[in-house]
Amino acid sequence: MAYKRTELTPEQIDGQLAVCAGIRARNKQSGKAPLAMVDTYGCQQNEADSERIRGYLAEMGYGFTDDETKADLVVINTCAIREHAEMRVLGNVGQLTHTKAKNPDQIIAVCGCMVQQEHMAEKLKKSYPIVDIVFGPHELWRFPELLLEQMTRKKRVFAVDDAPGTVYEGIPHARDSKVKAWLSIMYGCNNFCSYCVVPYVRGRERSRRPEEIIAEARQLVAEGYKEITLLGQNVNSYGKDLDEPMDFADLLRAINDIPGEFLIRFMTSHPKDATEKLFRTMAECEKCAHQLHLPVQSGNDRVLKAMNRHYDRAKYLEEVALARRYMPDLVLTTDIIVGFPGETPEEFEDTLSLVEQVRYDSMFTFIFSPRKGTPAAVMPDPYSRQEKQVWFDRLLDAANRISAEKHKEYEGKRLRVLVDGLSDGKGGNLSARTGGGRLVHLTGDPALIGQFVDVTITGSNTWALYGEL
Repeated sequence: MAYKRTELTPEQIDGQLAVCAGIRARNKQSGKAPLAMVDTYGCQQNEADSERIRGYLAEMGYGFTDDETKADLVVINTCAIREHAEMRVLGNVGQLTHTKAKNPDQIIAVCGCMVQQEHMAEKLKKSYPIVDIVFGPHELWRFPELLLEQMTRKKRVFAVDDAPGTVYEGIPHARDSKVKAWLSIMYGCNNFCSYCVVPYVRGRERSRRPEEIIAEARQLVAEGYKEITLLGQNVNSYGKDLDEPMDFADLLRAINDIPGEFLIRFMTSHPKDATEKLFRTMAECEKCAHQLHLPVQSGNDRVLKAMNRHYDRAKYLEEVALARRYMPDLVLTTDIIVGFPGETPEEFEDTLSLVEQVRYDSMFTFIFSPRKGTPAAVMPDPYSRQEKQVWFDRLLDAANRISAEKHKEYEGKRLRVLVDGLSDGKGGNLSARTGGGRLVHLTGDPALIGQFVDVTITGSNTWALYGEL
């Protein structure tokens, strides 16, 4: 569909906050303190969306619980990237039949990417009568309105119309962490990779205005946040739809200039738009983590073309070499799909050889999952799931071996890390992250959470480092 940038007015968001105040008064009049549970699946953007949902709920007077049996309102924020994620969601929605039977007044809402697909919204409508509200990502901004409609009419509410998406400001956040914060800089995607549903469920790319982003980052620093992760489906495309374009590298530099001690990360970069300017900016900005997630998806040129990725193996390797030239200590991670339709054993070997050549610090690996409505879902696919599993296991073995080898190289080094929470007790009571995002277990006073400290790395395995203060 043709895209026309649409920004919601402050009055529209103020209207939703007025609805929140009305629901708060309604809850107060009932004489009980209601509880809400927000269950999130999928990517960091979904986590950021859930923070907005919880922000609205806090304005309505809700407290929060992780126990669905105690919740007066359950919101399930869904993912559509793979079939497995959808099956998990549907299974957990089905389990709520028991809580609804015990508490018929419990309100169940399902939102997010999965329900923006017409066939999934229809499935919820026909097969899951316990679900009271269904809304897609484009309707999140008016969640209070949808909830009030269900409360007053006592009828099911579905808000999943196809839309290009909007840009909005002013929705309150209730963040999970006091140390790390998600900061969305843009929404949607224009890339239309042949296997991906994101452009269909989240709409076209639209960037928040830089002054709004910088103001939010400044506020996060003032509130004491030590790690800010900038979010977008493709952050490298940031600013292209603005009246006065500002590219992502310039935005990074502007946030880096905010006074304070904090770290900047970002997700995710598309290789077709990664530039030397970006790598140079990362190297020059002292607050920018030397960490880059650069999804390659495949190491074979024919498969990359079928995926509609707009780069080839040679271009990708040139970018990796350039990024490492600017940042020799760069931590590089990636995504890889195994068994894309038509991929041959020989083409998979190209992916395996690329992994050995690049030597990623860690990898997110998946067996191809067809998504209804995408071009890849109807491509001929002659290889069985069992054959693909053999390839996948080989890739995983390589990924784990390389990760363990790279972690071994940290041993004996002294690193500055951010203590971000409590650990599970294996190797220490605290967890921390290096500038490159590597997990470090250590022992120390919990009062250190939220502080940067120096540690000496004393041990490692495939998944983590172990350190001493």
